Amino acid sequence: MNKKEAVILLNMGGPNNLEEVEVFLKNMFADKNILTINSSLLRKFIGSMIVFNRTESAQEIYSKLGGKSPIVQHTKNLVKKLQNKLGDDVVVDFVMRYTPPFADEVIKKLESKNIDKIYLIPLYPQYSTTTTKSSLEDFEQHFHNSNLDALLVETKYFFENETYNKAIIQSIKEKMADEKYEDFDIIFSAHGLPQKIVDAGDIYEKHINRHIDILKPMMRDAGMDFHKVHLAYQSKVGFMKWLTPSLEDKLKTVRNKGVVIFPIAFTIDNSETDYELDIEYREIAQDMGFKEYRVCRCPNDSDFFVEALCEIYAKMR
Repeated sequence: MNKKEAVILLNMGGPNNLEEVEVFLKNMFADKNILTINSSLLRKFIGSMIVFNRTESAQEIYSKLGGKSPIVQHTKNLVKKLQNKLGDDVVVDFVMRYTPPFADEVIKKLESKNIDKIYLIPLYPQYSTTTTKSSLEDFEQHFHNSNLDALLVETKYFFENETYNKAIIQSIKEKMADEKYEDFDIIFSAHGLPQKIVDAGDIYEKHINRHIDILKPMMRDAGMDFHKVHLAYQSKVGFMKWLTPSLEDKLKTVRNKGVVIFPIAFTIDNSETDYELDIEYREIAQDMGFKEYRVCRCPNDSDFFVEALCEIYAKMR
């Protein structure tokens, strides 16, 4: 039996139904990379309090999105297209960090497929301890407890990949349609992080800034001459200091003519794009008097993103 390779895409996951919302929150706030508290007992207590306070409101959000997170189906679509592109000699699958399919069940599926090498590609363009490190550590732990006799190969970020960035340019163009770019500001909205995590050495903020520096000339070369280009951070929770400026504060400084948002930290649409950006912040922008407020789709299963993943896989081999 010929040896095979596997490409496993890693992401944070999202509830497959309303009952799974509590599972999602429990697993997220039990993660030592999310709640960076040395005492496991204290982390468990604080995590349980957060889950108790947030489950009902989170369920209301997901009910407005059809009773589940959009991230799961988008990821399945991406896996299917990547599988078709790579062919039958490569097994393509995905693992979610906080909701099924979990690492242990995907690894169990691989045990019967004579896998020689496993290529792990976290679907986070920029590296962070809260996302990339967490997902890789989780898979590694379950892998080392399994019967798999394979080599693990990992990549940690891919925001510099030109084909991936073409997917971003394409998404922005689709959202702008025939509008004049000079009538719009563009805001690259990144998921926020507590400042203390960045101060402890997390390079996420640096990667975000470098990513935007790559995209600016690409937009200019494509004739996308926005009035101004901005960076903001979304999804802040709690009272700790987080990366600034927040998206709401940034919107206050942008002329209220037209604004287009691209969620630069996400590759797959989820509640923080479909609900937070497209519903909550739309209402805020309308209250501020914006004439146009548009939110771009994530790359999801776009042809450019599929091709970028093929390139990343080829580079890892």
